[in-house]
Amino acid sequence: MSKVAEKFLRYVRVDTASDANSPSQPSTYRQVEFGAELAKEMREMGLADAHIDEHGYIYATVPGNVEGVPVIGLIAHMDVVADVPSADVKPQIVKNYDGGDIVLNAELGLKMSPADYPELVNYRGQDIITTDGTTLLGADNKAGIAEILAAAEHLLAHPEIKRGTLRIAFTPDEEIARGTAKFDVAKFGADFAYTLDGGAVGGIEFETFNAASAKITIKGRNIHPGASKNKMRNAILMATEFNAMLPAAERPVHTENYEGFYHLNEVRGTPEQAELKYIVRDHSRPVFEARKARLTAIGEYLNGVYGAKSFTVDLADSYYNMEEKLRYHMHIVELAKSAMRELGIEPVNTPVRGGTDGARLSFMGLPCPNIFTGGHNYHGTHEYIPIHSMEKAVEVVLKINELNCR
Repeated sequence: MSKVAEKFLRYVRVDTASDANSPSQPSTYRQVEFGAELAKEMREMGLADAHIDEHGYIYATVPGNVEGVPVIGLIAHMDVVADVPSADVKPQIVKNYDGGDIVLNAELGLKMSPADYPELVNYRGQDIITTDGTTLLGADNKAGIAEILAAAEHLLAHPEIKRGTLRIAFTPDEEIARGTAKFDVAKFGADFAYTLDGGAVGGIEFETFNAASAKITIKGRNIHPGASKNKMRNAILMATEFNAMLPAAERPVHTENYEGFYHLNEVRGTPEQAELKYIVRDHSRPVFEARKARLTAIGEYLNGVYGAKSFTVDLADSYYNMEEKLRYHMHIVELAKSAMRELGIEPVNTPVRGGTDGARLSFMGLPCPNIFTGGHNYHGTHEYIPIHSMEKAVEVVLKINELNCR
């Protein structure tokens, strides 16, 4: 088994889900424990300065042997989403995949089919790592961690290879939009960086959504239903009225490519008070601002119907489209594309329908596009990753280093 696959299989067995409801940094102690073990492993493999800081970030250096070339950063995140079971992951390797249905769990009758996931047939004849169908896998983003460390281990084992200085960082809480909250760009000391947090082989991404969160608080008036005529204001029904005023065609299920959306991802309430939580996304900054303005306008309109302060709309920006910054640093993107082409991989430019640590880092002064890790179906129980794809990601990292030294 390749070293990158061996590392990956070890890492995914550790539950590192982040917690959006926790105020701590990192949000869960299990990330600290995993990070401490990673730092120890990194020191043992020869990254002498590897350490985890007080905020849960891991930093390390692969010393260079060529002077006068840019310092490149390599970044991945440690946490996984909490929306899907993430504990007791049982990865399994499907050897020499035959192109048909993959049985994930015979006892529970769980399978994964090319009828649902047509891209599976692209990996016929390869070894694929899947879950047992009851948890996520964790390739988002432990594949990135494994690939970065496999590349670093290769360079350390071959001191004759020319290399510039490489800086490594592993971040907590990316899945809850706090991955760069305490990231020390000056301490990191890279001229530019790449996150390894993408999907299929060939992916090179330098565009993300602009993103915001929205919380709508609705105050109703509860009256005994037997005596409520012309008196009750049911906050739950008022909440559904608010949601109905957003365009149904602009929900995630109906959008793709550069199309933005309003995503209702939490509803709670009683007739007395209700709450809606949305994430708002768009690649275009003007359209993004218009989306937020629409939410505010709906709240103001409904306050006119139900009375002042019946609806409170709280908006908070999360991140912005990193293309705004990377358009001035496209040589970084071209370096990654050149590395892929030299390896016989055709680069694929796709807009990220989400965000990465790189989006925020690019606005913090560290230009940081995103490259593939090889995984599919992230954030679900049908997540999988071909081992060959992980090996290709390692090769791309090594080739980027090589081209940086030419």
